[in-house]
Amino acid sequence: MKNVTLLLEDGTAFHGKSFGYEKPVAGEVVFNTAMMGYPESLTDPSYAGQMMVLTYPLVGNYGVPSFSIESNGIATYMESEKIHAEAIIVSDYSTEYSHWNAKESLADWLKREQVPGITGIDTRYLTKVLREHGVMMGKIFFDDEPDNIPTAQYEGVNYIAKVSCKEVIRYKNEPSSKKVVLVDCGVKNNIIRCLLKRGVEVIRVPWNYDFNTLEFDGLFLANGPGDPDTAVETVEHIKKFLTTESEKGKVRPCMGICMGNQLLSKAAGATIYKLKYGHRSHNQPVQQVGTQRCFITSQNHGYAVDSKTLPNDWEPLFVNMNDGSNEGIRHKKYPWFSAQFHPEAASGPVDTEFLFDDFVKLL
Repeated sequence: MKNVTLLLEDGTAFHGKSFGYEKPVAGEVVFNTAMMGYPESLTDPSYAGQMMVLTYPLVGNYGVPSFSIESNGIATYMESEKIHAEAIIVSDYSTEYSHWNAKESLADWLKREQVPGITGIDTRYLTKVLREHGVMMGKIFFDDEPDNIPTAQYEGVNYIAKVSCKEVIRYKNEPSSKKVVLVDCGVKNNIIRCLLKRGVEVIRVPWNYDFNTLEFDGLFLANGPGDPDTAVETVEHIKKFLTTESEKGKVRPCMGICMGNQLLSKAAGATIYKLKYGHRSHNQPVQQVGTQRCFITSQNHGYAVDSKTLPNDWEPLFVNMNDGSNEGIRHKKYPWFSAQFHPEAASGPVDTEFLFDDFVKLL
């Protein structure tokens, strides 16, 4: 294991050992407080451009499952076709793994995908630094190559365009009576699975595709990485959908998740702001507005909707019990709603998967 350094933009340095692919990288340093789920998190496109710090100290002890592909083209155990995080940073990497479903070690997987991994970092202190200062850009470089230090930018980069599909993809289970257009801003595979197992045909379109030209029964706005303000074309297409639907007799439903919540809110007229250090965990308490129902949710986002800027015909649907930030919106008249958290999450709680049932019933 080579000596490696993580250097934050404020000058704070952390020294550890490399257990992944040996290359210098740069990105936004964020922390995730989940106790498990690193295969799902690493392959979540929402981590594009980011270096993921895991606060749970022991990582790698259950290895990595096989990268098998189902007949519909979706990876069986992963959330996308590859690792999207720039790097993974842990306190204690377990060189030995044991799990009935494991096919290789985390280190071998990282090396095959050419993604760096650092162990021996005081992730508790690193997390405290990020909580106090907020997320920061960082650089990983090897101590025997001190001049080979990369640079990167996160703010203003359209990561949605980087991870979105490039052409229309159709998924269909027989029989499928309803068609749902899914706007791919960096969709997780389990969102597609949750829709397919409810008997709908999924038409997955690129982030800037004008889906209004298609025939469909419902609109689904997926998750994705980065700043929602960069997805200007997507917002315009959603605005067009909302406007034309409101002028019709029978209105088609719309559901959004994570980035989808932010883009739907922007199309409605609300504004977005960046959270100090985001929500990345499996244990975020969320209350359904107007009820006593509280759910434990899985989350991965760095931006939030400013509920105060929602127009009068929209209202908050969920609220975060830790910091009061918005966790979803809904229209007061039409069947349009969204969630900032991940109701499809795996690993993580599945308390809110009923939202997919609610959406499909509206079709």
